[in-house]
Amino acid sequence: MVKEKCHRCGKPVYPTDKVGPLKDCSYFHQGCFKCYICGTRLALKTYCNNRNNIDDQEIYCNNHVPLAGPHDLPPQKATANGKANGHSPVDGQHRNDAGLGDMKIAHAMKATQVAKPYPKILHAGAKYIVDYDTQTRLELVHRGDEDNLYREFSEHRAKEEKEFQRETKEEWERALAELARKQERGQTTEKAQVELLRHLTIKRDKKLETLHHKRKERERMQTAELVDKQAMEMLELFKQARRNGHYNGENGVEPGSDCEQGPPSYPTTPPPPFPPSSRKREVYTDTTVFESIDQTAISVAQSDVASFTELIRTLTLSARCDVDKARAIYRWITVKNLNLMDFDHTIDNNTPMGLLRGIKFGTESYHVLFKRLCSYAGLHCVVIKGYSKSAGYQPGFRFEDSRFRNTWNAVFLDGSWRFVQCNWGARHLVNAKEGPGVGRHASRNGGGRDAKDSSSKNENLRYEYDDHYFMTDPEEFIYEFFPNQPEWQLLKRPLSLRDFEQLPFVRSLFFRYGLSFADPHLLAVVPADSTGAATVAINMSPDAIGSLIFHYNLRFYDGDESEFNGMNLKRFVMQSVVGHSVVFRVHVPCRGSMLLDIFANAVTAGEYLTGQPMKFKSVCKFKIVCDHLNVIMVPLPECASGEWGPAKAYRLFGLIPLTHEDAIVNSGRELEIRFRMSKPLVEFVGNLHKNRMEDRRLNKCVTQTVRGDQIIFRMQFPEEGQYGLDLYTRESGSGRSSSQGKQLLTHSCKYLINVRL
Repeated sequence: MVKEKCHRCGKPVYPTDKVGPLKDCSYFHQGCFKCYICGTRLALKTYCNNRNNIDDQEIYCNNHVPLAGPHDLPPQKATANGKANGHSPVDGQHRNDAGLGDMKIAHAMKATQVAKPYPKILHAGAKYIVDYDTQTRLELVHRGDEDNLYREFSEHRAKEEKEFQRETKEEWERALAELARKQERGQTTEKAQVELLRHLTIKRDKKLETLHHKRKERERMQTAELVDKQAMEMLELFKQARRNGHYNGENGVEPGSDCEQGPPSYPTTPPPPFPPSSRKREVYTDTTVFESIDQTAISVAQSDVASFTELIRTLTLSARCDVDKARAIYRWITVKNLNLMDFDHTIDNNTPMGLLRGIKFGTESYHVLFKRLCSYAGLHCVVIKGYSKSAGYQPGFRFEDSRFRNTWNAVFLDGSWRFVQCNWGARHLVNAKEGPGVGRHASRNGGGRDAKDSSSKNENLRYEYDDHYFMTDPEEFIYEFFPNQPEWQLLKRPLSLRDFEQLPFVRSLFFRYGLSFADPHLLAVVPADSTGAATVAINMSPDAIGSLIFHYNLRFYDGDESEFNGMNLKRFVMQSVVGHSVVFRVHVPCRGSMLLDIFANAVTAGEYLTGQPMKFKSVCKFKIVCDHLNVIMVPLPECASGEWGPAKAYRLFGLIPLTHEDAIVNSGRELEIRFRMSKPLVEFVGNLHKNRMEDRRLNKCVTQTVRGDQIIFRMQFPEEGQYGLDLYTRESGSGRSSSQGKQLLTHSCKYLINVRL
C-alpha cells in the first residue's frame, strides 16, 4: 500500500496521513506539510513553491517563499573540505552551511529576520530528544481530539442556552398570567407589579450566573482531563526516545556546559513528591543567568505561532538544561498576558491564535497550559489544587468554603519537584483602600512641613512580572498556598490546614527583600495585652538594611475606617529600627480587632533625597486583637510619617548619633542631642510637637548649633508630657527647590521625648 515517501522526513507516507502529490510529484505527511523556514502549518491552498529554482521541492508559507531580487546573494561554492566559503562549520544553530549559501535559504532567512523577531525553527536535524515530525504528527492527533471536545462544548452551550430561554419564558408567562388575573380582580397594585418584574429579573440573572459557573467548572474539568491524557501521550514519546538512546546530549546539555553538573539524566517516569534537595538560591541567585532565555521568550510572545511543537522548539532553542526549558515556558506565559488577549469569534483553529483557543473559551487556565507546554518539552509537570491567601483574604480568615480555592503547578527540575505559579508571576491585584501606594517624604521650607502620605488611587489590577513564583522554595510557598494533598507541600513536616491559617500573611516581596520574623512563632493574629500593646518585629538581611524603607497602615479590621475619635490610627503605632530589625509597636486605643498592614520599598539614599513620591508595596499583614483594655491610650505627637529614632539619619545623611541612639528619650526640662556629620550638610532645623499644643508656641524651644563636624540640638520644654522632635536638613549643593525657588529640606529623623520636670 505504501509506495511514496515524505519529501521532508523520508519516511513512508500512508494514505491516512498523506498530502500530495504536489505539482512536482512530491508527497508530505500532514505533520510535515509546513513552511520550511518557520514551520507554519500549510494547506494545499496556502503553500508556495520556490519559483526561482525548479529543483527546490521544499514548500514555504507566503511570508517566507524565496523571491528573486537584485540584492539576492549568489550561491556559495563549496571548498575542497566541503565547507561553504564565508561560513563557519555546522554548530547546531543552522541546518547546514551549504543551505545558508543557497539562494533560497539566504533569501528566506532574510525574510524570516524581518517577519519574525526570533530565530528560525530547527527541524529534523536539530538535537532534540523527540523527532520534530513525530511530535508534530502527535500534536495533529491531539488537535483533532480538541476539535471534537470544543465542538461538544459549543453544542452543549447552545442546547443549555436554548433550554434556559425556554424555561425562563415559561416561568415569566406563568407569573405574568397570574398577575393579569389579579389585576382583573383588583388584587394587585402598581408597586406590586414593579416588584414582581424586579424579582423575576433577579431570579433569571442568578440562575444564568449559576448556569455559567457550573458550565465553566465542567468544561475546565473536561479540558484538564484531556490535557492530562495528551500530556501522558506526549511524554511517552520522550520516554521511548530516552530508553532507545536516540538522543545523545540529554536535556540539550552539551558536554562542558554550565548545566552539565545537574542530574545525569531526566527520569522517564515522574518521581513521587518529595522535598527538594536544594534551595532555589543554589540553582540561581540572579535572573541574568536566564538573560538569553528570557529575551527569546519575550520576543516570541510578541508574535504568534501555529503549533505547540514550533513554540517549544523556538523557546528552547538555546536551552541548556531542564531548568532553562521551564524558565522559557514560564516567561512566555507571564509575558503573553493571555487574560487580555482579544480573540475573534470567527477564529480558525488552525491559525496561530487558534492555538490558544482554550483561553478564548475560558476552559484552559495558565496552569493547564503550563503543563501542556511542559509535556512538549519533555518535562514532568502536575497541576495542584488547594487553598491560597489570594485577593480578598485577610489574616485570621478560616478556609471553610470555596472562596479561596486556587491551582498551581509543580514541575520536576534539577532533580527535584519545584513550584511554579504562572498566574501570580504575571499579575498582582492591588486594593488601594488597604494602604498607601505612594508615601511622600517629609519636606519643609524654612519651618513649614509637608509630612503626610497620600493613598494610591491607581487601578486595582496591575500587571508586573514576579520571579518569586518560579521555582519557589516550599518553606516560602506554604505561606500562601496549601494543597489538598499533604505530600504536595514538599515539606519534611507537612502542616495542617489550621497551621496554614495561623501562618503570618506575607507577600512575595517579603522574601524578595530577604525579610524574616524576629519571633519564629509569630502568628497571623497577634493578641494585645491589657494596655493595648502588641509588637511585630521583622529582621532585615545585612545587605538590605541600608536600602529598605518601611511604612505601615492601621485600620479597623471589619471596615475601612482608619480614625478613632477624630485621630488617625497610625498615630497609635511606633515604627523604629533596632539593630537589624524594624519594630512596629502598636498601642490600640480601644477594644476590638484591627488590621496592621506593613509596606516596604528598596531605594537608595540618593533616590530618597530627591523628594519625589515613593511607592510602597505590602509585605505582610496582621490582625491585632484587643479583648481587654485597662488604660486610656493617647496618640503619639503628630510628627512626620515614618520611623522613629536616629537610624534613618545615619542611613540617608551619614549623621552619627553621639548622645541618643534610641528612638525614645527620657528627659528633664532641658535636653541636648548631638550628631557628627560624616559628609557636608547645611541648614539644620528642629521642630517640636505636642498633643493639644500649637507648634508655633514650641518653635522657639529648639535651637541648633554647628561646631566643626558636630550639630547640636538644644531643647527647653515648657511643661511635662510627651513630645515629638522632627529634624530636617539637606546636603550641601542640593538642587531641590520649592515653587518659590527656596531650598527644601528633607526629614532626617525624629525622637519621642518623655519629659518629667
